[in-house]
Amino acid sequence: MKTFKLHLIRHGLTEGNLQGLYIGSGTDLPLCDEGRAQLAELKERFQYPQVDTVFSSPMKRAVETANILFPGAAHAFSVQDLREAHFGVFEGRPIRELVKDPDFTKWITPGSGFTPEGAEPTADFHRRCSQSLLKLFEYMIRMDVTEASCVTHGGVIVSMLSQRALPSRRPEQWMADPGCGYTLQTDVQLWMRDGLAEAVEILPLGYADTLRGQAEAQAAQAGFEE
Repeated sequence: MKTFKLHLIRHGLTEGNLQGLYIGSGTDLPLCDEGRAQLAELKERFQYPQVDTVFSSPMKRAVETANILFPGAAHAFSVQDLREAHFGVFEGRPIRELVKDPDFTKWITPGSGFTPEGAEPTADFHRRCSQSLLKLFEYMIRMDVTEASCVTHGGVIVSMLSQRALPSRRPEQWMADPGCGYTLQTDVQLWMRDGLAEAVEILPLGYADTLRGQAEAQAAQAGFEE
């Protein structure tokens, strides 16, 4: 049976990331020099799938990442609904300060229903992410695009996978490092019947082995110290 693969990749680092700022779609930052260098290193050390079709968030940091990772893509689409959530009055503020704000605690608490002034309601954001993933796969199936990449934001990836990916995991287990992500694979029957896709790989290829090696080294060091 024919399968369809979609590679979800988080954009590279921005100055806001380095400064520990809470940056959503209300702040359109480009990549910083460190972010561009990190992407170049990831491309050199590991392997990204080479595809002809690339979807991206319209935010500068995502478009720039897509251009760096997939410069030869024949078909590049900017998709408005792949943008990060807007954080309203919390946008652009230092996270170290926000964690002391009781309203911020309510905002990040699942099920609280609290929406800060000017922010996108959490339920609306998750609905948008779920529908966006549906539309991407529907486009691929309709146009017979068997493999494509999607460069978007960490929050979008977490939302998509926690709602539509197998195996089922808690949202925090789907977090991705800058320039990294996951490959989703589905077929027409699974997608049309259940709207689900399997998470089959961590991207870039080979990156997961490095993570495992680091974890094993840390565990061995901790055992030695004990």
